Amino acid sequence: MPKRPDPVSPADDQAIALARSLLDIGHASLAYIDAVTQTPGISRIAFGLAPDGMPMTLISALAPHFDGLKAQPACALMFGEPGEKGDPLTHPRLMLRAKARFVLPNDAARPDLRAHWLEIHPKAKLYIDFSDFALVLLEPEAALLNAGFGRAFGLTPEQLLK
Repeated sequence: MPKRPDPVSPADDQAIALARSLLDIGHASLAYIDAVTQTPGISRIAFGLAPDGMPMTLISALAPHFDGLKAQPACALMFGEPGEKGDPLTHPRLMLRAKARFVLPNDAARPDLRAHWLEIHPKAKLYIDFSDFALVLLEPEAALLNAGFGRAFGLTPEQLLK
């Protein structure tokens, strides 16, 4: 059987710009492996980019994805929203494969990351310092941009980080 052609193209400047714009939505869907059941789970999370462009989130230990990411840091995130009209699958979306890295309370970078998170998510001031909350960096490994029908692009971490 002949090998089928790869439908994923290398990202050009336009694809990179679209992918980066999808990272600015402020939330994402996070796929992880549940620490107890070892089955996939998915959750909506608050999302942002650190000053260096590294994806990040703030997670409560009460959420099942907290223990899931602690046990298995490999995860995937989905960005993008369907438009008001048309087939939802024709609207741009970005899938990011990443590794979660929890920012420890004594990490020298934590104060700056905390301050930045509050700039982009000011309502988090109510709970960011609760002992069960942790900032988590989501270090990109690869990404796939579906820019609409027949338009798929593979992106490297370097292409995503600003």
